[in-house]
Amino acid sequence: MCMIFFNRYFMRAIVWNTTDVILDETSITGENMSDIYVKGWMPGMEQDKQKTDVHYRSLDGDGNFNWRFVFGFDYLPAEQLCLVSRKEHFWNLDQTEFRTPPKLIVQIWDNDKFSLDDYLGTVELDLLHLIPPAKTPEKCSLKMLPGVTGSTPSKQPPPNSLFSQKSVRGWWPCMIEQDGKHILGGKVEMTLEIVEEREVEERPAGKGRDEPNMNPKLDFPNRPDTSFFWFTSPCKTMRFIIWRRFKWIFIGLIVLLLVLLFLGILLYSLPNYISMKIVKPFS
Repeated sequence: MCMIFFNRYFMRAIVWNTTDVILDETSITGENMSDIYVKGWMPGMEQDKQKTDVHYRSLDGDGNFNWRFVFGFDYLPAEQLCLVSRKEHFWNLDQTEFRTPPKLIVQIWDNDKFSLDDYLGTVELDLLHLIPPAKTPEKCSLKMLPGVTGSTPSKQPPPNSLFSQKSVRGWWPCMIEQDGKHILGGKVEMTLEIVEEREVEERPAGKGRDEPNMNPKLDFPNRPDTSFFWFTSPCKTMRFIIWRRFKWIFIGLIVLLLVLLFLGILLYSLPNYISMKIVKPFS
């Protein structure tokens, strides 16, 4: 029986922001919008899928998260593969070992409360041949992805292994297929970091914004006032959605109502005033 030597690693992915996300829905006031969240997992470990909280009512495709994914995995350096143990079927008593390439899949979704969530785009990142991220969202495009029509590999920096880089931050494009064509579904800004098991106790970090919230500390994102779930916030809905969009209509209706009220009082009082002028009972 041969011994299998593996190293325990932790993949930390901090989702900072999104931009240029497809606006998939229409609000109750007729505005294009999306309730954005980001989902991530490593292939072979789908039971550990993680997702951010929801950035509600994004009107421009921007989303703010400050959310950390943490994935633990066993890595075989000699084979450059992840070692995954799981039951093939729920009735199996023993687990089966699988070998999968070390990859991270990141997807952008639109949250729906009363129907299925809408898929908006994905990017698959090979940790051994990591696509170099763009430094700014303006430079982030589908041309960065290999195999996409219009991509120019010769102009792109060569891929690097995250196991040697340890940490990288930047923007990656998420792709979606519509009508047989690849289009941009959005852009996501992330920090990707590989941490060895011995470093975890020295530099702890919790999932999401949970404790231990450090390395780095993630604050609640600075989202616009319009980012809220309308169904649970009726006062904000009136203030930021109904009033902001239909303010002048409401003001016009109030003015019109006052004018009609004035005319009604005038018409009601005018006959009595005229008759008093004609009869002159106090003369």
